[in-house]
Amino acid sequence: MAQKLLMIAAGGTGGHMFPAQALAEAMLRRGWRVKLSTDGRGARYTGGFPHTTEITEVSSATFARGGMLAKALVVPKIAAGVLGTAWQMRRDRPDVVVGFGGYPSIPALGAATLLKLPRMIHEQNGVLGRVNQVFAKRVAGVACGTWPTELPADVPAEHVGNPVRRAIAERAGAAYIPPGDYPMSILVLGGSQGARILSDAVPGAIAALPETLRHHIRVSHQAREEDKARVTAFYAEAGIVADVKTFFNDVPARMSEAQLVISRAGASTLADLSVIGRPSILIPFAAAAADHQTANARGLVEAGAAILIPESRLDEATLSTQIATVLSHPDGAVQMAHAALAAGIPDATDRLVALVEQLAEEG
Repeated sequence: MAQKLLMIAAGGTGGHMFPAQALAEAMLRRGWRVKLSTDGRGARYTGGFPHTTEITEVSSATFARGGMLAKALVVPKIAAGVLGTAWQMRRDRPDVVVGFGGYPSIPALGAATLLKLPRMIHEQNGVLGRVNQVFAKRVAGVACGTWPTELPADVPAEHVGNPVRRAIAERAGAAYIPPGDYPMSILVLGGSQGARILSDAVPGAIAALPETLRHHIRVSHQAREEDKARVTAFYAEAGIVADVKTFFNDVPARMSEAQLVISRAGASTLADLSVIGRPSILIPFAAAAADHQTANARGLVEAGAAILIPESRLDEATLSTQIATVLSHPDGAVQMAHAALAAGIPDATDRLVALVEQLAEEG
């Protein structure tokens, strides 16, 4: 019996690529072939995918970057990507195509629509991304990572949660060491687009902590390349032990060791927090489409697992006060960790796998 083929289409950010990786890992274990269709930006995240994943870089583009000429070339590039992908699909026909959002998912979803192949999308956020808005009424259904998700009328949808990578799942419910009179770890995650404001606010906020807290703290800080040197220098001058990198390949380990996570409110990061179970301070990215990061954060905040600081109210003093609140109250920090776990959906990958296999059976 021939192996079934899953085509995964995902854009160039971790928010799209990490749940796509989780699905790839699961489907490969179930004996499927898996192809990933992405672009050059997405290819940066493929190092964590199983080596048996067949990776194809496609022609795509976005209206969000570049000048007038670049924008004029967007439609031709996307059209070329759709036609090229359709030609490949005719020769190696997928049983199911799943889109995870981002402009690089257009070629595969567009080709699957032209060829009338079984297809669905997974939306990580509480508001549909631009590409998923276009395809929501052109697929069999939408698997939702955040609930409720704002959807067009009459679009079939199911809440499955946000799948997490195997490295995260392996640390599900990892024992939490509450803050105390010993080394404590803070993990700072800004995401690919929203890291700068955290690099502006977090180092000063930590430096402003009372000495009784500050001298115990160890920081793992993810910063943009252009901010890395100044952030590193600030921590060093303040006498704070810090590891500053543009990208952490070992986020699962760092998160499981952290007493506190300070982060944007990207859906994948929130899923990781709820599966491992860690207290967090969330600063939603104000420029996110339809303010979807605030919608994402709502569940953890209402559960008592996270503290939300709107970007408009973020300053060093406010953030320092909230950091001190968590790290000075170990019982409260433990309650936040437990609340994060209770809000999670650790079987999100299994739920999504079930939808994919059902769609394949229905054809």
